[in-house]
Amino acid sequence: MGNRVRRESRGPNTDTGIGRQTGRWVLILICAILLFGSSPAFAGEFFPFSVWYSGGKARAPMLEPITDESREIWKKDLNQIKALGFNTVRTWVEWTANEPRLGEYDFSNLELLAELAEEAGLKLFVQVYTDSAPDWVGEQWADARFVAQSGEVVPSQSAPGYCFDHPEVQSKILTFYREAAKVAKRHDNFVGWDLWSEPHIINWAIIDYVPNATFCYCPSSMKRFRTWLEKRYGSLDGLNRAWYRTFTRWEQVEPPRFGTILSYTDYIDWRMFVQQKLAEDLKLKSDAVKSVDPTKVTTSHAAVPSLYTSPRWGVGAPDDWLMVESADYWGTSIYPKHSFPDRHWSLLTVTSLIDFVRSSGRSKKGFYVGELQAGMGIRGTIVGNPVTADDQRLWVLGMLSRGARAINVYAYYPMNSGYEAGGYGLINLDGSVTPRARAMGKLAKMVDENQELFLEAQPKKADVALIYNPLSYLVGGEQHLSSGSVVRDSLQGLYQAFWRKNIATDFLHLKDVAAGQLSGYKVAYLPYPLMLTADSAAQLKEFVRGGGTLVAEARCGWNDDRGYSQDLIPGFGLAEVFGVREGFLKMEDSVAISWKDSSGTVAGLEPGDQITGLGIIEQLLPQEGTESLAEFSDGSVAITRNRFGSGTAYLVGSFLGMANLKEVSETTERFFIGVAASAGVEPVMDVSGVGPEDIVEIRLLESSEGNLVYLFNHSEREAAVTLPIQDAVDLETGSGASLNPVKLSTGEIRIFRFN
Repeated sequence: MGNRVRRESRGPNTDTGIGRQTGRWVLILICAILLFGSSPAFAGEFFPFSVWYSGGKARAPMLEPITDESREIWKKDLNQIKALGFNTVRTWVEWTANEPRLGEYDFSNLELLAELAEEAGLKLFVQVYTDSAPDWVGEQWADARFVAQSGEVVPSQSAPGYCFDHPEVQSKILTFYREAAKVAKRHDNFVGWDLWSEPHIINWAIIDYVPNATFCYCPSSMKRFRTWLEKRYGSLDGLNRAWYRTFTRWEQVEPPRFGTILSYTDYIDWRMFVQQKLAEDLKLKSDAVKSVDPTKVTTSHAAVPSLYTSPRWGVGAPDDWLMVESADYWGTSIYPKHSFPDRHWSLLTVTSLIDFVRSSGRSKKGFYVGELQAGMGIRGTIVGNPVTADDQRLWVLGMLSRGARAINVYAYYPMNSGYEAGGYGLINLDGSVTPRARAMGKLAKMVDENQELFLEAQPKKADVALIYNPLSYLVGGEQHLSSGSVVRDSLQGLYQAFWRKNIATDFLHLKDVAAGQLSGYKVAYLPYPLMLTADSAAQLKEFVRGGGTLVAEARCGWNDDRGYSQDLIPGFGLAEVFGVREGFLKMEDSVAISWKDSSGTVAGLEPGDQITGLGIIEQLLPQEGTESLAEFSDGSVAITRNRFGSGTAYLVGSFLGMANLKEVSETTERFFIGVAASAGVEPVMDVSGVGPEDIVEIRLLESSEGNLVYLFNHSEREAAVTLPIQDAVDLETGSGASLNPVKLSTGEIRIFRFN
């Protein structure tokens, strides 16, 4: 996504000879970029800010039949969408409705909507749905039905459709994508695709009559898994050695259905295969539409960033860092008030999830918000708390402040059927416009009026890396017995300490650590580090040797990615880096750690200060030259520091991140911040006027079009913040603004542009 094709107005070429020859080569080069480059033609030119609407009131993925009144009704709705301030309408095509009989395609809904949207001055973005499938698929290929680990064959009731691994089903689905692309490309206002809404192996169906339902065990999926294993291990002998089995034919190999006491390498392979398969499937869909029209952007979006999922999920959970490479952009849905009020997202959840998807999209310089909640959530008789205009302002500006490249609001009308009926609408079902619709439209208009700025503005790379390690979810295999949120809770407990102090952090996937991408960070935090790969451990070692600061928690590198224990813990040679080896272990819920170091190297901590851990006590046995900084209540060593090469390595014999999420410890956060400060990490901007109890979030973005600073007052009182900026413009009013100080009422958000 680094190269961008821009439209420029140029005068006629008056050169002759060499000039004309150069012009021809330039034209060929541009065509080659459009045909073969990974960067979509409009990606650097247009920011879609859309609302979901397919004509009429049908809920996605359903489509409303066209009647004699459709043109007039749809035109009125689209004109209203444009008048509110949106620049794009996001519609959808759906396999059941658009190919009701094999090979007979009916895209009249898309054709009419595209035509009317163009008349209204709206761009067109198209969502593709194939999770609901026409009935002729099952009649032709009964062996394409999803199969659970129990052997239960799942019928399709339109959803969940049929397994994409089945070669005939896959062929028909990809043909459907190509046929849709042939129609969409004919319309000048068509700008791009979302190819897969909230990818899973099985979607829109809760198979609760199968305990812990896991998919898919159909013949086609097992065949694809065998092919993956053969590529991974090279031979059946290699697989037998890895799995401790005695297969004589590949046909004997199946995904595991339960755990045993021997080894769970088969389980790890199965879960890793599922995540890689989802990424490969998205790439096939992207290639299908690109084969018809390579100039349009392709995207997809998760149900929730993978910070909040687990590779153990039986329905298949995508890994953001894998999916992002399979299309032009990757993104997420954002539903902070989805339905159950006791599960509404906290402010910390909102900010950490957006930062997580931002981090996964760094290689593409942005991310797409595929769905943003428009109205109250409903699930059956459970109703979520009201969604207000202030809620949506917080969500939208939070995403923009992290470099979002598109926002798609779900949906224009509330759902008119299903167990979500009555929910999630920007306006009312009777067509009356709500205050939040007007407020959202105003934000959309602001973005549209500042297209170049929002497309170019990027947060700087942070100095602090929080390492996301999905492998640690898999320790113990099916018999793990651990919480399903251990990795998430550990990362969020760390994140909030830096977020509260306006210290920028990036989440960094373990696979990117293995690829050497720690370079450039000053500090790396490795929470809940129970399973590592040899390559990632080697890069952690080089990071510290080269001058970086590494902080890791208990049992670092205990297991490898086969599920086998290391002989010495910390594993993979990291005992040398930390200058420590593991002593005894003890399970304990709340762990008291007393700071004893008086050197002042970790700023803000004094002897006797209490740090809180959780879940485990790991006695640390320091080697010669390793400093003991803190101890458990029994006097055993709890935190150490060691110089290795040009860098510093800290080891903590408990889980501080999880503990800090469960209950915020001001002293624990001082440890996190103090270690970073000693490595030269500073807040994003030097401001004054923010009290110790205040939470005023500051986000800074930079671009050639100008810089942006966002101020969010999350405090319970008014704040007066002074920024080191002389001349600025309030982006929403267009007027000049003094930033000495900026007064912010509770909940107020301001955006300023400066050079």
